[in-house]
Amino acid sequence: MYKETSPSDMEGNRTVINNSRQTRPEWLKVKAPGGESYTRIKSLLNNRSLHTVCEEAHCPNIGECWSLGTATFIILGDICSRNCRFCAVSAGIPQLPDSEEPNNIAESVREMHLKHVVITSVTRDDLRDGGSEIWANTIKEVRRLNPDVTIEVLIPDFKGDLTALNRVLQTKPDVLNHNIETVPRLYSRVRPKADYRTSLSILEEAKKQGFTTKSGLMVGIGETKEEIIDVMRDLRNSKVDLLTIGQYLQPTKEHLTVERFVHPDEFSDYSTIGKELGFIHVESSPLVRSSYHAGVHKQTL
Repeated sequence: MYKETSPSDMEGNRTVINNSRQTRPEWLKVKAPGGESYTRIKSLLNNRSLHTVCEEAHCPNIGECWSLGTATFIILGDICSRNCRFCAVSAGIPQLPDSEEPNNIAESVREMHLKHVVITSVTRDDLRDGGSEIWANTIKEVRRLNPDVTIEVLIPDFKGDLTALNRVLQTKPDVLNHNIETVPRLYSRVRPKADYRTSLSILEEAKKQGFTTKSGLMVGIGETKEEIIDVMRDLRNSKVDLLTIGQYLQPTKEHLTVERFVHPDEFSDYSTIGKELGFIHVESSPLVRSSYHAGVHKQTL
């Protein structure tokens, strides 16, 4: 089952070693999704054949967010061209982009009466432009139909292609998010087709052009506390404004196992350290995901 170590075993914070995929600490247990708003949003998305990262990534906050009338849309299909070992999104050969997707997303944002919308995508290394044209068209269409909405985009790395990045930036999203995900030492195991410095360069370029930038980290997959703090320093050196930190949870037995369940006290430490480093806002707790409380983050700016 679980073993709770003494404070000296993990940087002065309690931690729980995971030897069972099924059992989780009390702080990671959530209610099953449901309710009128949840059902309405699920029906709306199904009717438009849209995908959300809430469902594709098995987000533990889906019940809370959908009950509040918020969702994170995922564009460019639901098949990713990469096979990161932490991600629940299906990997394989993606289908051709749907030209109607930008309008469908925009219409859904309007029907949901959103004030702040988050858009993400699978990685499309199979496309010459990395999917950046669909990205740009989606943002433009959302703005056209919803002129008062603020838009946060959670983009892939586009393999470091600044032309593709600039195609997205030219549409002026309100927040540019790109997740660093983990510490450099673990990239070959966690994100074998990604590069730590490339991800930092994407964030640096967006900040250089004056955008509000955001990134996210997951913990519990073999990193140390010192390594997490080093990444936080790298992100601040890249002038990143907003940071999310959450517990990695194994989606299926084929994915990376959880090395440890990080105690809430350690997440509180990261929040304190992040503020000391100069982040405008740090959302750090076990169930935090990239889009969690995204609208609240925007209000802090």
